[in-house]
Amino acid sequence: MARTVTSPSRGGGRSSLGEGSRKTKNTARKSTGGKAPRHSGVEVGVKDVEIVDESAAVFYPKSPSGPKKKHRFRPGTVALREIRHYQKTTDLLIAKLPFSRVVREVAMNVGSSDVGEYRWQSSAIMALQEAAEAFLVHLFEDA
Repeated sequence: MARTVTSPSRGGGRSSLGEGSRKTKNTARKSTGGKAPRHSGVEVGVKDVEIVDESAAVFYPKSPSGPKKKHRFRPGTVALREIRHYQKTTDLLIAKLPFSRVVREVAMNVGSSDVGEYRWQSSAIMALQEAAEAFLVHLFEDA
């Protein structure tokens, strides 16, 4: 047994099939015991509204209203993806300018007060940063 159902499109509620065309919707039948299809959660939109009686033009929403849920990965999936990404890259992970500031500040605090401010070559700061990041990576590998 089939009933006639028309669904409005986004363009003002008129169907693109024409005035006399109608879609038929089959009634539910007993299933064979297979798996039910997976749904992604709350789905809202104009497509989710069906008109049962065109003369009354009453809209019945199929699902509750509200914003669509943001996609979330399973726990650990993003962590594994980040591990693969950072194992492929060879660039430095600490920003250069903040690291340079820390190095200069530590050098001022450790050095004697009569010497004053040191001048640093960029290659010296880069060598310190490479060594510091290698140390931290080795430290986290053992943890």
